[in-house]
Amino acid sequence: MKLLLGAIFGFFILLLPSITLQTSQGSEWVQTLVPEQNVVLEKNIIYMHIPGDSPLPFGCVWGTVQNAAPGYPVVIQIYKDGKPVYFAQTNVKSDGSYEQYFRVKSVEGDKVIHIFEGDYTVDIYKSVVLNSTASGTAT
Repeated sequence: MKLLLGAIFGFFILLLPSITLQTSQGSEWVQTLVPEQNVVLEKNIIYMHIPGDSPLPFGCVWGTVQNAAPGYPVVIQIYKDGKPVYFAQTNVKSDGSYEQYFRVKSVEGDKVIHIFEGDYTVDIYKSVVLNSTASGTAT
């Protein structure tokens, strides 16, 4: 009898971790990019051309967010030929505007280095508050 009780107790001890601890195998992970139910993430795509003979050392991406969700930045991703070349996030000002400057060329001694030159795709992600009158955002 003692041997049977010891075997049952030992078997229970072996099963206890699998009963009490959740495993990640087979679990469904729900990934919510914006946790609030009344806030959605909008994506705008614009195209940008930076000439090689530009006299300015900086470029800028700017725009406005209508119905901006407070506390959420605008995320800017720049791609050349489908490959990422620049990522940034910038805060939305109280009037709904945003801007992000980036260096287009640099000078090292007598040599001018073109950091950006040619055609680019810019993805802009904005968090906006849903309401019945919102029809979109301006870029």
